[in-house]
Amino acid sequence: MKPLIRFFFRTLRVLLGPVMLLKERLTRPAPMQRAAAQQTEIDVQCASLALYQFKTCPFCIKVRREMDALALPIARLDAQHDERNRAALMQGSGATKVPCLKITEADGSVQWLGESGAIIAYLRGRFAG
Repeated sequence: MKPLIRFFFRTLRVLLGPVMLLKERLTRPAPMQRAAAQQTEIDVQCASLALYQFKTCPFCIKVRREMDALALPIARLDAQHDERNRAALMQGSGATKVPCLKITEADGSVQWLGESGAIIAYLRGRFAG
């Protein structure tokens, strides 16, 4: 029974994945407009952030939409198909749960922020104002 359930959900992901990605692309929000100097500063700050994600995860799509709306060039790392990214996520956060935002502080310390709602709140608090 377990293999049948896995097959069902795998088939569902294969069928719905492209539809979800198309919807994400077609409904992409307009990016926030900032002065060039301010956007350059934000680009520098975003270099210390990385989003570990699965391409068709609905929660990851939600975070990516917010990143697009805030015009944040945060690195997007595929933790589903890239074993190195999956291993780094597991080692850093202790789980392969996505989305997960890796925040590298100026002193070199690293924080891992999980849960799409918490990530979105962090991004809005840091970059929206």
